[in-house]
Amino acid sequence: MGVFARSLAIAGLTCFACSAYAADAGASPVGSSNTTTADPTVPRPPGQPCAVQLFSNDTFNDFGTRPYSYAPPVGCGTHWAKVVLEADFSVTAGRQFDRTGSIWLGGVNLYFGTTAEPSATVARSWHVERDLTDYSALLRNAGQGQAILWNLVNGTYTGVLHGSAKLLFYPASGRAPAPRVPDQVIPLGSDPVGSVTNLSTSTDQLAKTLSLPRNVERAYLDVFAQSQNADEFWYTCVPDQYAAAVNECGGGNFREAEVSIDGQPAGVAPIYPWIYTGGIDPYLWRPVPGVQTMNFMPYRVDLSPFAGVLSDGAQHTVALSVAGANNYFSTAATLLVYQDPHKKQVSGQVTRNTLVGQAPVPTIASTLDGSGNGDITTNLSRHFVIEGYVDTSHGRVQNSVDQTVSFADTQAFTVNASTYRQVTDQLTAMDGVSRSRIGPIVTREYRQQVSYPLHVDYDQPVAADGSFAAATTVQQGYSLRRSRAFAGITLYADHVDNTVDSADTLDFDASGNLTGHSGQASTQAFAYRDSLGGCYRADVASAAGAVTAYSSGQGCPGGQNGVYWFSHPDGSPDQGSALLDW
Repeated sequence: MGVFARSLAIAGLTCFACSAYAADAGASPVGSSNTTTADPTVPRPPGQPCAVQLFSNDTFNDFGTRPYSYAPPVGCGTHWAKVVLEADFSVTAGRQFDRTGSIWLGGVNLYFGTTAEPSATVARSWHVERDLTDYSALLRNAGQGQAILWNLVNGTYTGVLHGSAKLLFYPASGRAPAPRVPDQVIPLGSDPVGSVTNLSTSTDQLAKTLSLPRNVERAYLDVFAQSQNADEFWYTCVPDQYAAAVNECGGGNFREAEVSIDGQPAGVAPIYPWIYTGGIDPYLWRPVPGVQTMNFMPYRVDLSPFAGVLSDGAQHTVALSVAGANNYFSTAATLLVYQDPHKKQVSGQVTRNTLVGQAPVPTIASTLDGSGNGDITTNLSRHFVIEGYVDTSHGRVQNSVDQTVSFADTQAFTVNASTYRQVTDQLTAMDGVSRSRIGPIVTREYRQQVSYPLHVDYDQPVAADGSFAAATTVQQGYSLRRSRAFAGITLYADHVDNTVDSADTLDFDASGNLTGHSGQASTQAFAYRDSLGGCYRADVASAAGAVTAYSSGQGCPGGQNGVYWFSHPDGSPDQGSALLDW
């Protein structure tokens, strides 16, 4: 079907878009102390999937990897309506740090997230899913993979982690056709099986030099950048010149992922301030973890203006760095390439790139007095346009990316003999549109707005006897707005809102020993809607380490969650879909 006819069919809605997936609420978690979230699972198309087990009930009690062999499913064809990763993890009761986990195949990341910390009496288990349909080209071939979940188990740290993972392949059908997916899935890492690359400074890079096919039409880069070590709490750090005065980590609090091609700036990925289950105060996250803590979502950078350059037959280096990295960020990136199915060689070039020359250097100001009271502000906003063309079998396609990325942070300090208080207010945002034109017609338009608000209030009053309390409240948000249009007509739009609010107070004696905690309470609200009537809503609340309330579907039609199988209610990348066939 041609692009014009296809778009007209979409405007009237094709039959496969008429059935929604009703999310199963399952048993109520009220009263449970186990890890609980309001996050949606990945919607499924109709039909029985083929399952491929990657690993089953592996034990993670050391610093080794867990290798596995993969073979594509038998009996489900090679083009699928959807591919879903399901993974289940658990940790035994005891003492253990939060750990970072990842799953890989052929160098490509399939999952990235962290674990729940147990308590002395509560073992924890959790389930994660990831939509891997766009990685179908990788999954059509056998390969070697591994799970990485480094863990120390000894007389002090006793929590043992276990995990299982499988892939579910949903066969294409008339009701659920196979979407157009990238023709190549290429990891940037050097490990042929897969592992993260650690970037300790702003100049460190995750990079690969590639010889790509001569007919690249579009290209994207899926990016993960996870803070580690001294950078774990980067969102509360201050510039080096103020660190001693306020007794905080240095290195500043601006972080941003930068993408380059052959050394030329090619795109930006905002970094989410993930907080792990041991972060700041572990009781904040028992039993409700922070936003995406257990299951990170990649950020997808549109590199399509470079399609003509990438097709010129020369080698090209695609690289990722983290501006502001201060030991360190763990990174992974996957290049997704769409090829012209009717032409073996295309040509083109980048015609405009205003990101060049816009260095990611924030403006910093301070009102601190000599005692360390006052504010430190960090701000950066950049608008850029990158344009390029590629001569394809269906004509000259002009691709453009127009984005504004912004970062605003205020660290407010109150420091005196009886109080240490730090209030962090941070907002990372991106507003952008990608367009493809053939002549005067906009054949593809994708708009995206993301917002990552974070508020952390850490208040530590000291009593006359030297004992003290550390009261923390955290408000964390993730907002995503997306729309897809053809020739100025919006065909599909959706939005995701995910918020977690947590509070707890730790009590310490005059020697700094923890004597207890109080006031633990948390809530999570997850809401999703799309322009076809798809709706998901779930809310969970906890107090004193146990779930006190859980609701599902409130505010959706009929009081029930219902989302279309091709939708992405979890906020995972969705440049196109079976609905749009882009």
